[in-house]
Amino acid sequence: MQIFDHQHTTSALPFDQLLTAIEKMFVSGCHVPLRHIHPIVDDNNRQDGILLLMPSWLPQKWMAVKTVSIFPDNHTRGLPGLHSVVILYDAQTGRPVAVLDGDAITSRRTAAASALAARWLSREDSRTLLVLGAGRVGALLPEAYRCVRPIDKVLVWNPSRGKAEQMVSQLNQQGFQATLAEDLAAACADADIISCATLSTEPLIRRAWLKPGTHLDLIGSFTPAMRESDDACFDGTSVFIDTEEALIKAGDILSPLQTGILKKEDIRATLTDLCRGIHPGRQHADEITVYKAVGTALEDLASAVLAYAPQDV
Repeated sequence: MQIFDHQHTTSALPFDQLLTAIEKMFVSGCHVPLRHIHPIVDDNNRQDGILLLMPSWLPQKWMAVKTVSIFPDNHTRGLPGLHSVVILYDAQTGRPVAVLDGDAITSRRTAAASALAARWLSREDSRTLLVLGAGRVGALLPEAYRCVRPIDKVLVWNPSRGKAEQMVSQLNQQGFQATLAEDLAAACADADIISCATLSTEPLIRRAWLKPGTHLDLIGSFTPAMRESDDACFDGTSVFIDTEEALIKAGDILSPLQTGILKKEDIRATLTDLCRGIHPGRQHADEITVYKAVGTALEDLASAVLAYAPQDV
């Protein structure tokens, strides 16, 4: 059984190849049960963390399970709040063939899937990207988006100014024109694409700030209690989701559904529909598109197979 550490996993998943691998997996499809969510509680019934189990498989080919542990208090120990591991199996025998760094897979496949959706949902001439969140995923978004759009200017906003400044410095070294977004409303007015990769529980982006032609990408929140946009962002805009699971997991979707601003039938398509050509995506230049993703184990499986057996992609 091969062990892929963080560096090995990262180097095996260049964004141009990863976008292709994920798109092909959405086109072909695979089995993806709903993720298992288990609260981890101590003897006093206090919740210390959450354990997620995310299985997926291609019959007679590959099978994968990602475990994700989320412990929010880890910041007090100087540790990341999330750790994950992906185990890849031979689906003909059930033999485990590789253990891969799940943090690298999760961050890279999340950024790649975001950019993949933007291939259909953002304007082709989009050059300015506003990123909310300077964490693992946020820092990767400009590189991933550059695979599908001519991004040269990046605005960065983060609750912690220090992390935002660090990300700006790194992006400038990568050849982007990166600056801090001091005023979110002004930054939204300047952006062609807005990508939110935060753990916020309160809306950060307001509908009133979105100019015609904007693509709003919401990929940070993955529970009903998390929010990155206000309800009005779903009023009169073209709404897309990654999978049907977003309808039961995403606070950004659940809230406007509950208030009646958004109806299920208003949702234009899933990422599968876009990849398979069932829906064309953006239909005119002034359209405001909103994409809400909660992530799927399909993307983990595609990433693990690309890393271990790129000839099978």
